[in-house]
Amino acid sequence: MKLTEISGNINEWFSGEGPLSDVVISSRVRLARNLAGHRFLAACPATEKAEILRKLKDVLMGIDLGDEVFYIGVDKVPALEKRFLVERHLISQNHAFGKGPRGAVIARREFFTAMINEEDHLRLQVLKAGCQLPACLEQINRIDDMIEQKVEYAFSPKYGYLTACPTNLGTGIRVSVMLHLPALKMTGQIEKFLNATKSLGLAVRGLFGEGTEAAGDFYQLSNQTTLGVREKDIVTQFEKTIIPEIVEYEHAARSQLLSHESSLLDDKISRALALLKNANLISSQEALFLLSHIRLGLNMHKHQGASTPAIDRLCSLGNDIGSAGTSDRLSIATVNRLFLLTLPAHLQLNYGKELDSTHRDALRAQIIRSALNG
Repeated sequence: MKLTEISGNINEWFSGEGPLSDVVISSRVRLARNLAGHRFLAACPATEKAEILRKLKDVLMGIDLGDEVFYIGVDKVPALEKRFLVERHLISQNHAFGKGPRGAVIARREFFTAMINEEDHLRLQVLKAGCQLPACLEQINRIDDMIEQKVEYAFSPKYGYLTACPTNLGTGIRVSVMLHLPALKMTGQIEKFLNATKSLGLAVRGLFGEGTEAAGDFYQLSNQTTLGVREKDIVTQFEKTIIPEIVEYEHAARSQLLSHESSLLDDKISRALALLKNANLISSQEALFLLSHIRLGLNMHKHQGASTPAIDRLCSLGNDIGSAGTSDRLSIATVNRLFLLTLPAHLQLNYGKELDSTHRDALRAQIIRSALNG
């Protein structure tokens, strides 16, 4: 399958729907696994990596996910396609630009990816829109069980699943949510949030995971402890305690903006709207930053009934992006789609060739102007 068959649309899990979706963009559960009888990848020669890849590819392409799956030879595709897969959250940076034979099996609706020969022999992930961690866990455990019927995992009765990195020992699980926290940032409370997560032993990363900084007020929050803790307990802690508290803090910050700093809120939204509707050049970082304020305004109207002059103007906008020539109100789905479609690799893949930064900035501005002025 060609990646251009999915590059023009948003992922199922980035639709803007799902529980608590005004703050929680998506939920993800990832499992790290290694095959018994094989060395960890750091000690593997290329021939053994190729054998692991072949074995796992055959198994993964044969299981029933209830959706079409396709395989990408990550070590063989052009750099642009690798960057696209990273932007799409289908593979990691390490997987994209690592060494040796490696690949990915992906569900067409993009709720599931299996990375073969990333840091471990196998990294499984399931993603869903909004706050749906229990559903992610249930689905990934079902997939993991189907795989384990066909291969033997490296497992210790004492330490659990054996992994390349000691922090993944035990269950091998990473639970994470992607959060949109513009109000905490705007009211100067984001550092308090970051410090609180560190004290709870949680990891906070940027939009594209490990090694990246927050962009567009997006943060990925995940657990760091996997040894001696049950998978279900980690998910329950996130679902019942951690996420509701963060959502409450963000909602309180939005209420503070509305009741005490409405001029600041209106100014941010108005400036974002004016720049996005009129600019001829927009960088990727600037687009994420400005679209974040647009998304905040739409969500405050939808979930909190907020009404200010800037929010009212925003909610009266028509758009035609992806609507087959018809015009409707600007929606969260449209804004999310703009987030994705204007990322550098998405832009270039959809355009059909690589572009220098100036041409990317011009094309990005044109796409956004078309959507907001439609």
